[in-house]
Amino acid sequence: MSTAPTELKVDRTKAKKAALAGGVGTLIEYYDFGVYGFLSIYIAPLFFISDNPAVPLLATLAVFGVAYVARPFGGIFFGTLGDKVGRKSALVLSVILMGVASSVLGLLPTYAAVGVLAPILLVLVRLVQGFSAGGEIGGSATYIAESAPPNRRGMFGSFTPIGSTLGFSVAAAVVGLTTLIVGADNMAAWGWRIPFLISILLTAVCLVIRLRLEDTDTVRELAATDQKASNPFWTVVKNHPLAVLRVVGIAIATNGTGYVGLTYFSVYLINDVGYSPQTIHWISALGIALACLTYPLSGLWSDIVGRKKVFAAGCIGYLVLTYPMLYVLGLGNSLIVVLLVYVVYIGLNGVLQVPAFPLFTELFPGKVRYSGVALGFNVGTIIAGGTAPYIAAQLVASTGDPVSPAFWVIGVAIVGLATVLTIKETSRMELPK
Repeated sequence: MSTAPTELKVDRTKAKKAALAGGVGTLIEYYDFGVYGFLSIYIAPLFFISDNPAVPLLATLAVFGVAYVARPFGGIFFGTLGDKVGRKSALVLSVILMGVASSVLGLLPTYAAVGVLAPILLVLVRLVQGFSAGGEIGGSATYIAESAPPNRRGMFGSFTPIGSTLGFSVAAAVVGLTTLIVGADNMAAWGWRIPFLISILLTAVCLVIRLRLEDTDTVRELAATDQKASNPFWTVVKNHPLAVLRVVGIAIATNGTGYVGLTYFSVYLINDVGYSPQTIHWISALGIALACLTYPLSGLWSDIVGRKKVFAAGCIGYLVLTYPMLYVLGLGNSLIVVLLVYVVYIGLNGVLQVPAFPLFTELFPGKVRYSGVALGFNVGTIIAGGTAPYIAAQLVASTGDPVSPAFWVIGVAIVGLATVLTIKETSRMELPK
């Protein structure tokens, strides 16, 4: 690797289009993927039957986690497609698959209609969503990194985590608006289907944007010189295992911390603290959106001082602030406090995520970049992302301590900090060829 050139040779207009396409597509995919979490309180009694009211919710959160089982397989499939055929093809296919799966989810019959077949179908559709999501983050991060100016990969790359995080904000807002329009009773009966069916329109918008994209110069250069890997998955596992493991360690931190705030907070505030679902949907949507405004600053910061320092700062922030944040969240005496906790907590996740995605792409050569990022990120996600809300709920249920999920967050932050300390600073390097 050589140091980045002082004169930018990248078309900034193309870089902006890449950032927009990556960010918007990721937003829509993660809206589709995340809206399930906000609707879990409605889905639980419709698909899972039990005399214990806690069991259906835990089962619904477990199904949220089941989707992550498919993510590594999606990462392998879309990574191979992206490295062998092109980034654009993989990104277009992943968003189509997610849109179709989300629409089907909105049409599923409930337990009352088809019995045990209902939760089985729910699991199958969530697996398809997980498979699709497995190809999105790696593709978006790779496409943007290969299109961005060398000294601004962090800032342009921030659109990937903005998209994935803002997707949850849009999901919360849509669920809140739907609840306001149809009412809580109708929401529980049939209104929960509407946010899923809206994905048809969102998918169409994303397709219009992504079909207009061109593939990156990296893909064209690899094709012109016949350097594409015949089997990108095995090549990255065989030749770059340490890089994959480093991505796994960092992804454990970004996902294990982030999903507690993005998914578990709303369930906890509604079921345990006693806020109304509509109130929390709006508060979480606003808090997440406000936090996302800070993400480009984290990206610019990582371009200036380096990925390692910014990521480490985020980990330390979680070590120091998580316990007090969860403590005041559980007091339940102020919506302003709840909003501030959302902004700070999700803002801290941006300090982790934003430098992480360009860092991932800087660890792999072009011919296996998509596969390497997708594989490592999805393995880390299955370990700590899909399990995070379930583990948080179980910690509270088993200990009776509403602040106990803080210890999970602190643990995964330590994993991330230990991992990033083993990596050389890459922000001032050109992408490996």
